[in-house]
Amino acid sequence: MISWLNQILSVTLFSLRTIPERKGSAFSAAIGIAGVVAVLVGVLSIAEGFRAAMSVPPNQHVAIVLRSGADSEMTSGLSREETRLIGLAPGIHEGPNGPMASSELFVMINLPKKSTGTDANVPMRGVEKEAAAVRGDLRVIQGRMFESGRSEIIVGAGAARAFSGLDVGQTLRVGANEWKVVGIFSGGGGAAESEIWTDAAVLQPAYNREDSFQSVYARLETEGAFQKFKDALSTNPQLKVRTLLQSDFLAEQSSILTGFIETIGMSIAGLMALGALFGALNTMYTVVASRSREIATLRALGFGASPVVISVLFESLLIALLGGSIGAAAAYGAFDGFQAATINWQSFSQIAFAFAVTPKLLVMAIVWAAVIGIIGGLFPALRAARLPVAIALRET
Repeated sequence: MISWLNQILSVTLFSLRTIPERKGSAFSAAIGIAGVVAVLVGVLSIAEGFRAAMSVPPNQHVAIVLRSGADSEMTSGLSREETRLIGLAPGIHEGPNGPMASSELFVMINLPKKSTGTDANVPMRGVEKEAAAVRGDLRVIQGRMFESGRSEIIVGAGAARAFSGLDVGQTLRVGANEWKVVGIFSGGGGAAESEIWTDAAVLQPAYNREDSFQSVYARLETEGAFQKFKDALSTNPQLKVRTLLQSDFLAEQSSILTGFIETIGMSIAGLMALGALFGALNTMYTVVASRSREIATLRALGFGASPVVISVLFESLLIALLGGSIGAAAAYGAFDGFQAATINWQSFSQIAFAFAVTPKLLVMAIVWAAVIGIIGGLFPALRAARLPVAIALRET
């Protein structure tokens, strides 16, 4: 066993010492794999960033209530009486001013993107006074909170970065009102940062919504209180509603886009990986061909076939890992934190988010590169091990 391991070590070290003689082909293979990894990480970082924007911290016990059958706030509708009954249901956390629930209105407005100047749908949300406390992570980072009863708005940090006309002190005319931007808020990096907030009582007449809402957000006593809250609403004959945890609702809203991006990303990376694999195969076949006499000499001196196979595989894996590391580092530098906005296909509104190159993506990329390297080196390695010693020694 020790002799076998010594053979592997000797052959592998000998193989690695000769890499500078083949630096051109080795570098080409590494760069090909680096390109695969960079594209894979870059595309999937879009999905990761969007998923992060459409999520909430795990300790937030917030429920959302929609009309029965609605799959988004845009297709929901609740009367004032229905929202009152929802706010009285058991399981809602009691704050200083009573049950922590906010009846909310959700409309779309058109604003130009800063990057292109083209118009996009931006969500504008009318909320009640408990809305910030219900979310728990909303913080005004510039200016102040809007005042109830006035045509004032606060803007999510993501929306302020992505769209024109949303700086503090500016005014914009949408609906029947002219709105003044009085503050910019942070929402923990979540979907709320892509929205514009105002007083629901002011937004309703501006859009002829009379006394109707589209959703109710409620902070629960604990996460375990959700079932009690949901059961109370589903058994109330006066209500026909759909109740979800906010985290589940946002995951549902983001599923179509993230699934599409991941499918496209894996498909593109798969096609590129196929090209990189052929490059690795070509490189390693060239290595074996150029070292056929060396390999045959080692075999004639008593070295086994398996140490030769392992040494070729190790060299291929090393080149792949080098390329994978270069690609992962390049993708991290180029994409992580890059600000963008895209459409949420459930609500047809723009969501501002940042690309996220996560540790999980980097590990996946390195594994992807390693697989390419192992497959790319396997067949050349087997050819080297099966090469007849007498024939190889006669080759020049």
